[in-house]
Amino acid sequence: MRIRTQLSIACVAILAGALAAAPLAAQSADATLDRAVSAYATVKTSRISFTQRIDNPLTGTSVSSRGELQQRRPSRFEVKFSEPAGDRIVSDGSWVWVYLPSTNPGQVIRAKLGDPSAGTPDFAAQFLESPRSNYTVTGGAAATIDGSATHSVVLKPKSTASPFATVTLWVNDSDALLRRVETVDGSGVTRQITVTHFARNAPVDASAFVFKAPNGVKVFEGPTD
Repeated sequence: MRIRTQLSIACVAILAGALAAAPLAAQSADATLDRAVSAYATVKTSRISFTQRIDNPLTGTSVSSRGELQQRRPSRFEVKFSEPAGDRIVSDGSWVWVYLPSTNPGQVIRAKLGDPSAGTPDFAAQFLESPRSNYTVTGGAAATIDGSATHSVVLKPKSTASPFATVTLWVNDSDALLRRVETVDGSGVTRQITVTHFARNAPVDASAFVFKAPNGVKVFEGPTD
């Protein structure tokens, strides 16, 4: 199992920021990205409901899921799936735990936080913390997502080592929150995460950031070097 691809849910934790001076209809992709970066920098905690769809052209399959993210930046988060129920990904500040009984019953994978193979606990960080260091910003377009007016930004990785071929972010016009994130990898696999509810700097449950392997579940160590 590739832990990085499973962790990509933990995306979308950003907060409202100051609007750029130009009218949104006239804003460039750079201006849209700057709004999102400013908003993201203010996040401390978040609770986010999301849906996810993964389309794999190699297998001709499409898989959908949904759940809730609780996050306390910079290093604690929980992704708790309601579909498929029981699947859970947790960062306790030291370790990332990936427990997916829907596809890998009887096991949990534990990887040291910060190991590249474990992905990042904050999916949005790699796109909204100094994004121009790693990506070239290209044009986007206005779009309406479930009644919300947004502008998109397309990011092209500068490094061939990136796991993504392209990344598209949709930023709410009203509050600069991420509304949707879509990544496409080198094989054409598309992952689209859509925020259905965002509670910024909301209270989070301390117990959400604790993982205890259920009885009978074997713990496998992920790469730690």
